[in-house]
Amino acid sequence: MKDYQIIQKIYESANSSVYRAIVKPENKPIILKILKENYPTPSELTRYKQEYEVTRSLNTDGVIKAYNLQRYENSLVMFLEDFGGESLKLLMPERQFTLKEFLYIAIKTTESLGLFTLPILYTKILTPLISFIIQKPNNLKSSILVFPPVYHEKIRQLVILND
Repeated sequence: MKDYQIIQKIYESANSSVYRAIVKPENKPIILKILKENYPTPSELTRYKQEYEVTRSLNTDGVIKAYNLQRYENSLVMFLEDFGGESLKLLMPERQFTLKEFLYIAIKTTESLGLFTLPILYTKILTPLISFIIQKPNNLKSSILVFPPVYHEKIRQLVILND
């Protein structure tokens, strides 16, 4: 990954690590989501490809854009939009949100999930959801970064139904 300079790790799960990086030639910010396994199984690679396809198919303002999926050594790396946001999970202990900011984030997250028509998904997907926001005076943006793998097939079916 010689064309990318990793700035910071922003999230880690059992299966992947998410980094904020810079594309060196263009000095463009990007999010890199990399499988942790050096030698992932075929089923892990398939799941990761499905995650990329699901994220790419959700072409909405409230979901981070998936740009590309490439092989990296013996694994895969996903290239995602970086709009400069910070993890809501990390910001909440550090910062007291005003009522206006809290409502904005809640509304934007709800709007992002608006494409889902199965009510059962709402209660189960919100807990493990990774939401990012950008903090600029009078300019908040909220975007969803990760949908848990257990929901990929349901989301894919909903996207097909909504097309």
